[in-house]
Amino acid sequence: MLGFSYLQVAYLLIYVDDIILTASCPALLQQIIGSLNNEFDMTDLGALNYFFGISANRTPTGLFLSQRKYALQVLERAHMVTCNPSRIPIDMESKLGPEGAPNQDPTCDSCLL
Repeated sequence: MLGFSYLQVAYLLIYVDDIILTASCPALLQQIIGSLNNEFDMTDLGALNYFFGISANRTPTGLFLSQRKYALQVLERAHMVTCNPSRIPIDMESKLGPEGAPNQDPTCDSCLL
């Protein structure tokens, strides 16, 4: 019967000129970083904090990913930073009709998606 040895795994995520690298053991991670440094001029920024609009915070139970900063930017673009949150995103009493005020920027809604 063949025995299994410990399998080492590394994940490399590349987006334009940014890289996220993680590995199953610190030795493998350092080996890959060293190899990349030999081939490319790069800077190791240490543990992941923020990448492509997503903040990453380590917790005792794992990694917490959040898009809070992105959500706040969307609210700023929509001029809704000072609005109060609601469980239902529409006023149930409002009556929509032709007498309603027109949208000042009809492209704004689509840019928020």
